[in-house]
Amino acid sequence: MQNIHFYQETFLNYLKVFKIEKQPQTLYEPVNYILNLGGKRLRPVLTLMSAEIFDCDCKKALNAALSVEVFHNFSLIHDDIMDDAPLRRGKETVHEKWDVNTGILSGDAMLIMAYQLFENYEAETFQALAKLFSKTALEVCEGQQYDVDFETRDDVTIDEYLKMIEYKTAVLVGAAMKMGAIVANTSATNQDNIYEFGKNLGIAFQLQDDYLDAFGDPNTFGKQVGGDIIENKKTYLYLKALEFSNAEDRLQLEHLYGVNPSDSTQKIETTKQLFVSSGSAEATQREIKNYTNKAFSVLETLSISEEKKAILKEFGEQLMNRNV
Repeated sequence: MQNIHFYQETFLNYLKVFKIEKQPQTLYEPVNYILNLGGKRLRPVLTLMSAEIFDCDCKKALNAALSVEVFHNFSLIHDDIMDDAPLRRGKETVHEKWDVNTGILSGDAMLIMAYQLFENYEAETFQALAKLFSKTALEVCEGQQYDVDFETRDDVTIDEYLKMIEYKTAVLVGAAMKMGAIVANTSATNQDNIYEFGKNLGIAFQLQDDYLDAFGDPNTFGKQVGGDIIENKKTYLYLKALEFSNAEDRLQLEHLYGVNPSDSTQKIETTKQLFVSSGSAEATQREIKNYTNKAFSVLETLSISEEKKAILKEFGEQLMNRNV
């Protein structure tokens, strides 16, 4: 097993080779742009790490890792269009830098490229990867639709919200790890269990992302802080604040999520104060810890050494201690 930096470097070196220099340039330039915006490369790193957890050279999992990253960035292009987001990782989003039509078409091309990368594997591995990928891709679309639906609903429940983030975000984290396990040709039990580890870690990761959207450092977060509040998204923070607030504060919060002022500064600050005073901010942090611990409990079911379990746990702890 190597450290996280090694997997990041290995993947980034492979990503450089993947740079697309084809025509029409207007289709492929946005693809290269989004893939090189940076980020921690969480999902491909998990694929490479998972392969080595099950005694396989991580280089054999590079195409699967790249497929996960290409798909993830495809979904970001389309999500940013749907959210009309101006920034992604601190830079212009694809549809802002080019236009909406370019973003849609370049994103579509990335989805196809993601599937093409599986063609580098033997038939049995290809089939297993493609089957998992198709299931995951459809769930991500379902999760995105739930997210869109929630914007116009006033009766979203905590359970519904958790299901939405499971589908929109966490299943891809689980799939990233399972793909590494598939390439390593480990047992079906190990494949399923590493998926559960990744999925629970993914839910914790998204809950933390929601938290940082409100309370993160604007200089390091890479996205517009308070973006979820501006867009009136019913996040875990919002739903818990409604649950915990008295009648007066609940009415104020509902009012804030029913207006779209030209200057959102006051709306963001007042909403954040309500998140803190209601106990919602603290409850969200507890739930992040809860799902992180769920992920760690799955480690005990894996047929791997204690040393490797410790490495996975350390990675999860680092992930949940981020502040950007």
